[in-house]
Amino acid sequence: MIRILLFFAVVFALGLGFAWLADRPGEMVVTFSGYQYQVSLMVAAVAVVAVVAAVMIVWWLLKALWNSPYTISRYFRVRRRDRGYQALSTGMIAAGAGDGALARKKTKEAAKLIRSDQEPLIQLLEAQASLLEGDHEGAREKFETMLDDPEMRLLGLRGLYLEAERLGDRNAARHYAGRAAAMAPQLAWAAESTLEDLTGRGDWDGALKLVEAQKSTRQIERDAANRRRAVLLTAKAQALIDSDPNAAKTAALEANRLRPDFAPAAGIAAKLLFRQNDVRKGAKILETAWKAEPHPEIAELYTHARPGDAVLDRLNRAKKLQEMKKNHAESSLAVARAALDAQDFSTARKEAEAAIRMDRREGAYLLLADIEEAETGDQGKVRQLLSKAVRAPRDPAWVADGVVSERWAPVSPITGKLDAFEWRAPMERLGQLIDSDEDAPDAAVPTIAAPTKPEKENVIELNPAGSAERPTAVAASETDEDDVAPVTATASAAVPPDGDAAEPAEEMARLPDDPGVDPDDEEQKSSRKFRLF
Repeated sequence: MIRILLFFAVVFALGLGFAWLADRPGEMVVTFSGYQYQVSLMVAAVAVVAVVAAVMIVWWLLKALWNSPYTISRYFRVRRRDRGYQALSTGMIAAGAGDGALARKKTKEAAKLIRSDQEPLIQLLEAQASLLEGDHEGAREKFETMLDDPEMRLLGLRGLYLEAERLGDRNAARHYAGRAAAMAPQLAWAAESTLEDLTGRGDWDGALKLVEAQKSTRQIERDAANRRRAVLLTAKAQALIDSDPNAAKTAALEANRLRPDFAPAAGIAAKLLFRQNDVRKGAKILETAWKAEPHPEIAELYTHARPGDAVLDRLNRAKKLQEMKKNHAESSLAVARAALDAQDFSTARKEAEAAIRMDRREGAYLLLADIEEAETGDQGKVRQLLSKAVRAPRDPAWVADGVVSERWAPVSPITGKLDAFEWRAPMERLGQLIDSDEDAPDAAVPTIAAPTKPEKENVIELNPAGSAERPTAVAASETDEDDVAPVTATASAAVPPDGDAAEPAEEMARLPDDPGVDPDDEEQKSSRKFRLF
């Protein structure tokens, strides 16, 4: 666009110049070798412009002719390079699609058209083709060759890292990741692997430096970096709590400053402050963490902040926590435990039952069983509560990769991942549970429909000869429905030989709530009447 504007500007300037000369007529006289040439000023100007244009055209032709060999060679070189890049592009697509044969073919074609020192991607394509063909040894040689090139060094380290991971050599993988992280901490794969290595060895200071490098390169967000730093500082405080309490206190307070709602950091910071008799500051830290999310470890530390306190003082401190977080199961459980220690069984029972109503869990029933045993010693009720605890959902715990731990840990014992533990209920009892009848007092009692009244049946009167007592024949309409007597062995013996034999009647199936027939009544009824089926 700028060139077009400049062209129009030059043409416009020439037009103005010629117009100015046209408005001012004149003559130009040139004397050369005894001859005198006289022309108008306009013709002289046109002649000068024509001569300059001719000189420029001749110069351009001579220059093009002089540079023609170079131009021709450059044309073929560019064409060859374009073909090489086309082969390289096709080979990369084939490698990504998993076509090893085509990737190898295009690799050889690209290597012929483009020198590998001019295009590093050829080395990558060769390594990818070797991996697709199963030649892992050749691929590793290619990656090791890349380490000599500063431009390809990170790519070589990445390839060697993946090969070490494939072979299960964690030490070699972390070695390559550490070299890559030292050169470029913004690489996520290198930083994460190196971080796992440092945390696995307990090098918390090295892990903190790496997280700070990640934060400076903006690889991770500020909140994520603060979370990681809080976890690492808490782990450092745990490691130094016995050997260097002052350094542990500094690390724990910094972790609590970064994440005030992180229960492990608040707990270890408060514990260290309590050891130095700074109860006020430690209690304030625990109160802040409790308001964010109640945790049983926080309640335990808060109620036992001063070892010399009486049980009633601990109960009052537990009630203070409950005021900060009302209508929460952990608040009620904290008060119930403190009340049990203080032998205030009514308060303990009331708070434990309130905790069960808010969050039915195993620990609440176990606490209620302890209260029942301490107050009444009724082993029947204790066993009943223990059976409910077995069927209730489990209490929240620190869970990471299927491992349930009573204490928080900075890394997972399975994968070595940092900050893997979460405070939640384990997965074993998260399904639907069958409640007992005591847990559902208002449940409807199932009813059993009464049998329909049978049709009238004829009762045959038997009058065997020689019988001392004649049974009375009763019509079915006059017989009580519930007054049914089965055929007994005595009655069967009274049947005449020429009569039809009657099989003893089977006893009717009893309903679940049927108390049965009293044996004395059964004998009296069986001697009076029977029903023949």
